[in-house]
Amino acid sequence: MPTPETTERGDRYEAFRALHRGSRPLLLPNAWDHASASALVARGFTAIATTSLGVASALGKPDGQGGGMRDDTVALARRITRLAALVTVDAEGGFSDDPDEVAALAAELAAAGVVGMNLEDGRSDGTLADLGFQRAAISAVKAAVPDMFVNARTDAFWLGTPDGKPLDETLRRCAAYVEAGADGVFVPGLEDDAVISAVVGEVAAPVNVLFNPARHTYGRLADLGVARISCGSLLFRTALHSAVELAWSIAEDTYDAGRAAAGVPSYAETQALADPFTGPTAD
Repeated sequence: MPTPETTERGDRYEAFRALHRGSRPLLLPNAWDHASASALVARGFTAIATTSLGVASALGKPDGQGGGMRDDTVALARRITRLAALVTVDAEGGFSDDPDEVAALAAELAAAGVVGMNLEDGRSDGTLADLGFQRAAISAVKAAVPDMFVNARTDAFWLGTPDGKPLDETLRRCAAYVEAGADGVFVPGLEDDAVISAVVGEVAAPVNVLFNPARHTYGRLADLGVARISCGSLLFRTALHSAVELAWSIAEDTYDAGRAAAGVPSYAETQALADPFTGPTAD
């Protein structure tokens, strides 16, 4: 597949779009900093995403709190788009209540080399954003950067709905977002096979599902027609858990050297992941 090093910018947009039309779903791992992004690319992933929870938590900030992460999100995008991969960014709700400002963010990300962005309708107070605003934001982004792959996320299943019918609200919002110009839809919280099939069958755009290791397998989601599978914050949370458990095993003298060291990159290998053009003043 073409990468940013071998294609023009327009070709990168099309290359990313094409990944949603393959015979198998696009498995999209989510990075939280340059090192994690670089390691994923080194392992062979040619398309990567960011996770807003991981990016925010790594900086000691809360996730989903309005515009507080806008500059950090753009700064990380500028770093990781230098890697030989197609990059899509978790832009939360666009970091603004003004569609024009959301569009300005999209233009800034595009200038950095980003080919896709997620826009979500879940808000920090546990409600869903006004449908009219979400449509306006999507339309504004597409007007500013027509080639940007807008993955419109609805949190109707995660947050629930007053009438207790999240599927109906999901389908209503997905249809509205696609009509506004969204290139794909993302519905975290989908777990039941029948519900996933219903969304895939009703939505006229690629459907993205958040991978739940307790409920999903890649093969089953592929069979259900899912076009894109996101890891979300799973990799970040797993990395935290693994690091803490390793430290605890050393303290408790239960450390298994053979098991713990298996596959761990060396100092030199980790150092090689660094971007020589990224420094403290690069932002």
